[in-house]
Amino acid sequence: MIGRPWTVPVVSRTPEALLALVGCLFVLAAPLSAQTNLRSLAAVVSEVQPKVVKIYGSGGLRGLEAYQSGILVSAEGHVVTVWSYVLDSEEFLFVVLDDGQRFPAKIVNHDPRLEIAVLKIDGHDLPHFDLDKGVSLEVGNGVLAFSNLFGVATGAEPVSVLHGRVSATTKLTARRGAFETVYKGPVYVVDAMTNNPGAAGGALTDVRGRLAGLLGKELRNALTNVWLNYAIPVDQWRQSVQDMIAGKNPPRIANASTQKPERPHTVERLGILLVPDVLAKTPPFVDQVEPGSAAERAGLQPDDLILFVDGNVADSIEALREELSYIDRIDPVSLTIQRGDELLEIELKLTPTEADR
Repeated sequence: MIGRPWTVPVVSRTPEALLALVGCLFVLAAPLSAQTNLRSLAAVVSEVQPKVVKIYGSGGLRGLEAYQSGILVSAEGHVVTVWSYVLDSEEFLFVVLDDGQRFPAKIVNHDPRLEIAVLKIDGHDLPHFDLDKGVSLEVGNGVLAFSNLFGVATGAEPVSVLHGRVSATTKLTARRGAFETVYKGPVYVVDAMTNNPGAAGGALTDVRGRLAGLLGKELRNALTNVWLNYAIPVDQWRQSVQDMIAGKNPPRIANASTQKPERPHTVERLGILLVPDVLAKTPPFVDQVEPGSAAERAGLQPDDLILFVDGNVADSIEALREELSYIDRIDPVSLTIQRGDELLEIELKLTPTEADR
């Protein structure tokens, strides 16, 4: 027998509906403090949800969902999110606001050390978090986690809200599958189930809606093999984000006024063989190192990922080549590389014979 087709109900934004939604989400969670009632909490949820966005981009294969979350941090449309494969191609990158408006997004910059990125959409007078008003949390504090977990919200639907408490503050030692994370700084471990597809890049707030952290990627604890529900405290990434928005330390590729030397460095002259450059922004992974080269003397190894050249971000093979084109052959080249879960600083220098060849 053919029944009625199943449909997803539209969530109303009335205070009563929000109150019911929040109440349902909190059934299995720890109780809030006596000073916080559900009606005031519904108002907090209503105020915060427009500051959280849905991000869509690369992916789509099993285990590689093509969506994640982000938070607005300026009225002009700056969005903070986690750095991931979803951001690999700007051609397919777009952001959906709480009211359903859809915008193409550009990557302003990213910080590989923190694994975060700043995007920009063409917005005006948008609701946003003020980073200077971010708060710190302690163990036992109640928290709210806002994100588009499982990609439930696709248009004008509000993002999901979970309630929990901070169960620990600790250094991050974790892995996602076989890959270990670069960031090993402080995190808030929470008892809300935030470690789900699409949640990364969402907002962790206190029960008053004040920003406390950015929800992290899906990770497993390397010691216990338990999936980790965590957020990176806002005070760990606030300055980096503000610098990126202000245009500080941008890749030199964006600075057309800088004069290039007549004899610049190249990856080939340094003895670096990179993986095939097949994408618009292929990451600069080392494929091979020439024996006897400056790269071998410096200790560069296959599978190393080059992140910075003389302090400037090299987020693609093209960007790496461009950065090297500004450095004279007689000068040393400082590289920041990722090897496994470590960040290493190495210096490459050509011999006079190599420089004159």
